[in-house]
Amino acid sequence: MSGIAEFIAINIDCPEPPKLAAFYAALTGGEVTYDTPEAAAVALPGGQNVYFQGVPDHKAPTWPTGERPQQYHLDFYVDDLDKAEAVVAELGGGKPDFQPGGDRWRVLTDPAGHPFCACLRSQ
Repeated sequence: MSGIAEFIAINIDCPEPPKLAAFYAALTGGEVTYDTPEAAAVALPGGQNVYFQGVPDHKAPTWPTGERPQQYHLDFYVDDLDKAEAVVAELGGGKPDFQPGGDRWRVLTDPAGHPFCACLRSQ
């Protein structure tokens, strides 16, 4: 079976996106490509992207155990949001009620309930 999605980036929740973006850019030799108080992005040398999303009252994960597990979500490009949603449902995933992406992206969940975004590829 061939896939319907292309990996875009990983998003990491954090209290200060610019600070975390600067850290990962310096750590990896990447480049900060977007930088606001609410969100930031780093293009890694291999072509992957890491996005940082500001979360009020962010609490750091207590990994590997504890009350706060790792905090991230994946984004994927798709050509058709409705088709992506249908395929995810066929594979045992779901769709939360809250959908902030309008017609640009759709939040879906894997079978374990982890959210990820299906983002409409620019045509």
